[in-house]
Amino acid sequence: MNVEHEEVLLIPRWIDAGRVTFKYGLGAEFIEVLQVLHKVGLDRTEPVRVGGVEVSPRDVVAACLPDPATLGDRMHGKTCAGTWVRGRGKDGAPREVYLYHVVDNAESMARDGAQAVVWQTAINPVVALELLAAGVWQGAGVLGPEAFPPRPFLDLLVEYGSPWGLREG
Repeated sequence: MNVEHEEVLLIPRWIDAGRVTFKYGLGAEFIEVLQVLHKVGLDRTEPVRVGGVEVSPRDVVAACLPDPATLGDRMHGKTCAGTWVRGRGKDGAPREVYLYHVVDNAESMARDGAQAVVWQTAINPVVALELLAAGVWQGAGVLGPEAFPPRPFLDLLVEYGSPWGLREG
């Protein structure tokens, strides 16, 4: 499965990077379910005939699953999104850092009624829009967060109750 994210295209515009990739971690049980669905062909989009009706197997699976909007209060744990960077520091010495952002599902559900993954995804454009509206970030054209100073963004995440961390490798 491939998922395309804009970071792969935008980061090299502003940061001299030899390689930029996007990875998404899933739990072992979820991966096993996806593998089984694939093995039995239930991830196919091509319609099959069932009782005189043409239907996509993937659409049948989707129709049988619960509405994701109803799952938030049954989810437990935290989600972590981060950026792992290997290269050279300003001094030219090898450097490796992991900048990450953690959201607890119980906290985001209690505070905002949103699942941690949804909240973590939604907070980024909210923070970016606030920085643009306040004139802290300025520019024209297609600019990702990499084009702007990071500290105001990270500080505003903390104000929203969403701390971040940085680990040196």
